[in-house]
Amino acid sequence: MRYNGRGAVERYAVQVVLSAPRGFCAGVVRAIEIVEIALEQYGAPLFVRHEIVHNRHVVETLRRKGAVFVDDLAQVPAGAPVIFSAHGVAPTVWADAERRGLKVIDATCPLVTKVHLESMRYAREGYAVIVIGHEGHPEVEGTLGQAPEQSQLVATVEEAERVEVADPDRVVALQQTTLSVADTRDVLAVLARRFPAIVVRNDICYATANRQDAARAIAKQVDLVLVIGAENSSNCNRLREVAEREGVPSYLIDDASHIRPEWLDGVERVGITSGASTPESLVEAVLEALAPDSVETVQVTTEDVAFVLPKELQGAGDAKWAHQREAYGASA
Repeated sequence: MRYNGRGAVERYAVQVVLSAPRGFCAGVVRAIEIVEIALEQYGAPLFVRHEIVHNRHVVETLRRKGAVFVDDLAQVPAGAPVIFSAHGVAPTVWADAERRGLKVIDATCPLVTKVHLESMRYAREGYAVIVIGHEGHPEVEGTLGQAPEQSQLVATVEEAERVEVADPDRVVALQQTTLSVADTRDVLAVLARRFPAIVVRNDICYATANRQDAARAIAKQVDLVLVIGAENSSNCNRLREVAEREGVPSYLIDDASHIRPEWLDGVERVGITSGASTPESLVEAVLEALAPDSVETVQVTTEDVAFVLPKELQGAGDAKWAHQREAYGASA
């Protein structure tokens, strides 16, 4: 395979292997629906704290419809509706919204909310809360904020070796939902050795685990893996790492325009997957750019998870938005 001087692909018996599941998870579908329905219900501008999900294309589409993404609630007019992103927030953010009289619509993924509830529960019971995750990620900031005086962030095996707690017999480990299963396993092994009584919660979400399993499966069959998604998406970065561990060159691309010709030299089989915040339209655009001679799908499992909308929006356009759920389900 090679590119000609006009940027088009010249085809040489190229085969594509698609992973399944890939693309939008139930939490992302719910978050996007929340913004879409709220725009119809409240009109524009509609304020959203942080990117609703980590994908530039999704954010730009919603921005064109009237969503205004802000980093600070001070940017939201008093009394206005505001949506909290799928990554969740700390209680201090809720308190700030209440002080300013904002009408909050919570798009936090229910699986992230589960981690928040675990943090609060174990903190009340006197446990030290170790949060395994990436510093600065919105989800991690929200989880640490549930019980800030009792929580510590651990990102690496080295940090797991150094972390100290008041009572080694009362420690719980929570996990960012979009982590690599393999990386988390290594950190947990260190923590279990140091704190044998540690309680380990299995917080990596079903969609993250499924997409990593699927990426691993296709990586065994191809010469190159392309992961379609945003650079600031944790789950997309983990997919690239999972594929790379199988010994094949693996690249994270935002869209088809980011494919570099030299990656494709001598490549006959290309694996393609996408993160949980990546719309299927971007996968379709990559397929169009590559124009492969054949496309096959490797399916490791199916998904039929769906989350209900917040009570503020329940019943609003249920029939109208049913087609969105079907369209967003990139691959079961």
